[in-house]
Amino acid sequence: METYIVRQPILDRSKQVIAYEILYKEDESSLFQQRDSRVANAIEEFLTELSSESFLGGKAAFLTFTPNLLMKNIPKMFSPDRLVIQIEDNSIIHPVAQKMIYRYKKQGYKLAIRDFEFSPRYFSIMDAVDYVKVNFGRVGNGLLSESSLKNVVDIAHSFGKQVVAYQVNSPAARDLAQELSCEFTQGTCVAEQTASKVHRVDHMQSNFFQLMVAVARDEPDVEEITQIISRDVALAFSLMKLVNSAYFALCNRAKSIQQALVILGIGQLKQWIYLLSFKQESGGTSEELIKTSFLRATFCQELAKHIESLPISSAEAYMLGMFSTLDQLMELPLDMVLAELPVAQEIKEALLTKEGKCGHLYQLVLCYESADWGQMTHYAELLGLPMNIITQIYFDSVESVNAIWSTLLKPGQAETEQAAEALEQEMSSK
Repeated sequence: METYIVRQPILDRSKQVIAYEILYKEDESSLFQQRDSRVANAIEEFLTELSSESFLGGKAAFLTFTPNLLMKNIPKMFSPDRLVIQIEDNSIIHPVAQKMIYRYKKQGYKLAIRDFEFSPRYFSIMDAVDYVKVNFGRVGNGLLSESSLKNVVDIAHSFGKQVVAYQVNSPAARDLAQELSCEFTQGTCVAEQTASKVHRVDHMQSNFFQLMVAVARDEPDVEEITQIISRDVALAFSLMKLVNSAYFALCNRAKSIQQALVILGIGQLKQWIYLLSFKQESGGTSEELIKTSFLRATFCQELAKHIESLPISSAEAYMLGMFSTLDQLMELPLDMVLAELPVAQEIKEALLTKEGKCGHLYQLVLCYESADWGQMTHYAELLGLPMNIITQIYFDSVESVNAIWSTLLKPGQAETEQAAEALEQEMSSK
């Protein structure tokens, strides 16, 4: 049995991540496998082997529990401030489970109803509920009308409950959630909503400050600089575009960030950073979107190491994942953005058509993100990728990203000022 677990961010109206829903699936090799067992196994895997603290990055978890698991006190494995107990219809109609719901409420846990409906059985527990989750993916496909959805949201608000719009997988669904005043959103289109509304790439300020400090040292460490740039899609894009520009007139294009730095050299790198320092503004691109690009890059790179005959290197697979969000960052069609960036043709085709071996890798990553386990399995089989390593690679990638993010605090003001002053003095002397 293989367990697949993924986190999906839940954002508030200010585009800040307030929690992650934990979605899971266990490979069903037995027709007699019970759902309680699958859920319990996923929770155990999540809490023990896979380190939930680092996986969540300090945020709370929305997690669905069956009636039996509620009655066995499984939610108590989590502290009340780190868990939102999701309940479905089978818990609402179960008389003992209802009593347990109120008990958890008294113990300080928050609760969410998934797929709320206009029905007396839901009204009977509304005073214990904090969040109502409404499926926006059912709109526009004949399953639910916009007016019906509005009624559900209005009823939830009339009870004083906060609404989480989930399955927000299209711009239309995203706009509708905003129109109906939903407090929170979740889905594949959420990341797009977090992008800055500017037609250029902004650099994450804290990361940029670290880069300034790194290049201002007497003996800059190229490996350290590579790592800093590799976690910021905006910096990576700017660097690759610069190095592969006509100015350098290269016969062989840089295919990785490390290659680009070698071509640029420390002297010109310092000039580039100095120029970029004038463009730094308050605000900038959503950190969650940059995190998404960083996670995709890391996930792609590590998966690539286990795929035979992949036409790109693991370093290029990193670029594949990282540059997958450029259209959202720049609010331009992806083909227009990639036209300015001379990356490997296989990467362009993968991002634009999702075809070929590289396209299958990209599809696998997207399917895993959206918890589309069936399609994810399909692409894994096409790639000859061992199923038993995918979840572990995903968790390792998340933990790696979170560990790096925890260090992305602004350097001390004095250190930053010293670095800026050193760069300015060096540039003025040339």
